[in-house]
Amino acid sequence: MVETSEARLKRMRMRSWRRGTKEMDLILGPWADETLASLDEATLTLYDALLEENDQDLYLWVSAALPCPEVYAELLATIAHFARSRHLNVRA
Repeated sequence: MVETSEARLKRMRMRSWRRGTKEMDLILGPWADETLASLDEATLTLYDALLEENDQDLYLWVSAALPCPEVYAELLATIAHFARSRHLNVRA
């Protein structure tokens, strides 16, 4: 059965919010809610692959504690910027 665009976005949002670590839930969940519907096909495919990565690795990559694989560099920079901006707005 072919996954519809709507079902794909719903699945990806759910996987963004239910990562396994609260830190990654709070980083990826809001970003997915705000951004997924506006992404092009190539970025959605890349994000879908990113969702397969281990949370411990993702956290180190998005926090810049460790360099990330080059394929994810631009996407993770965007996600990290979103998370930092959101955190600053919540604290203000």
